[in-house]
Amino acid sequence: DRRAKTIIASRLFRLANGLAGDIRPVGEGISELRIHLGPGYRVYFKDQGNCIIVLLCGGDKSSQARDILMAKMLSNVSQWQE
Repeated sequence: DRRAKTIIASRLFRLANGLAGDIRPVGEGISELRIHLGPGYRVYFKDQGNCIIVLLCGGDKSSQARDILMAKMLSNVSQWQE
């Protein structure tokens, strides 16, 4: 879906420039960037001060619980802890 890709890319650009918009913390320092389009796209990220680790994983409302668990697991990888 070209429109969804454009909107998601735009939201990621805004996030990178400090304009988070509609986000929700989901625990363990992970936040959910909510995109209210189509099936309800979600992008999970971790803000570590001056560094934002984007796209730990992503999905839509139907896979939300599974995606949150995956994002939390990926955020514990030691290379991100620096």
